[in-house]
Amino acid sequence: MLKDKNILIGITGGISCYKILELCSRLKKKEANLKIVMTEAATKFVTPLSFETMGKCEVYTDLFSGTHSKVHHVELGKWADVFLIAPLSANTMAKITYGIADNFLTSTYLAYDKDLIVAPSMNTNMLNNPATQKNISILKQRGVRFIESESGMLACNTVGDGRLREPIDIVDYLEYYFTKKDLVGKNIVITAGPTVSKIDYVRYITNHSSGKMGYNIALSARNRGANVTLITGPVHPFDINGIDIINISSNDDLKNAIDSKFDDCDALIMAAAPIDYKIENYVDRKIKKDGNNLELKLIESDDILRYFGLKKKNQKIIGFAAETDDLIANATKKLNSKKADYIVANNLKTEDAGFDVDTNIASIISKDGVKNYPKMLKSELSDVILDLVGD
Repeated sequence: MLKDKNILIGITGGISCYKILELCSRLKKKEANLKIVMTEAATKFVTPLSFETMGKCEVYTDLFSGTHSKVHHVELGKWADVFLIAPLSANTMAKITYGIADNFLTSTYLAYDKDLIVAPSMNTNMLNNPATQKNISILKQRGVRFIESESGMLACNTVGDGRLREPIDIVDYLEYYFTKKDLVGKNIVITAGPTVSKIDYVRYITNHSSGKMGYNIALSARNRGANVTLITGPVHPFDINGIDIINISSNDDLKNAIDSKFDDCDALIMAAAPIDYKIENYVDRKIKKDGNNLELKLIESDDILRYFGLKKKNQKIIGFAAETDDLIANATKKLNSKKADYIVANNLKTEDAGFDVDTNIASIISKDGVKNYPKMLKSELSDVILDLVGD
């Protein structure tokens, strides 16, 4: 999503400047194009050379650089798809609020006419000072987008608000910003990960599902503007902000959680891998070894996908088929028996298409036939799947 995006980063004075080195690294790995503007104060904390190295880009500090044919603080604004100021100090915040253009960064801001994103960082008292709070209010009224600071240990050895958000959160915000919002108003329920069936008080059976597919779909759906409910088994591949998350354990938990959201949803995407068999008789204590083998009786679990396939009205239901043999035949059978609209099928024995990997090789089966896809990241496949919701 950030590939080939032109991101202008403004860096102001503060100890949290060091985090922007990591931010540059993460953005370059996403194949974004960077240019950086630093205030003089920022250069006292981290050298321009460090940012040139990590960002693989030009770093500007001198307002009087350039030529009569190329005024840098004007040209940078034309080049940028977005201007991000991180960290934003209280001083620079005040300057951009009142149009003071006494350095390269603030002059660039005044010449810039697109979206501005800021990530404030400062001492708690400075943040909560009425003057700063008024500046924040004014900037928000103008449409400036804030990546709000968080609470934590600050450089002044106190704990409070004003800590710069982590680079991974800033990248997440930028990906959300650049994603087309084509699913606004859609209520999408997504399931992820395995379920478990308890044997006794300390043991259980489960499967190898990592939850990565479901989590990637939830993240993509959020970025595309949907209202997302993620129902997840006991896995946590990564954090997702801005969605409702319901943690479950058993098949019954999963079914009940979906049922609580199903009537009001537009789509159910069943990326979870509920266990097909459960323990018949759970023992509410630890079973002790006694020199004999332990025999467990497994009974077939309720068919959750079919339950909602029969219950649906206008909802779209997308199921998954993780197979080891006869992929298309088994997936087609599942499509028909479960009353699903689509089945996303993959062969677990195929390299880079099984559990706990970041890629998949999928076929999507519907009443219209089969469409095969090449190997792609699960984040990319997520958008292919979500396109089905918008059809």
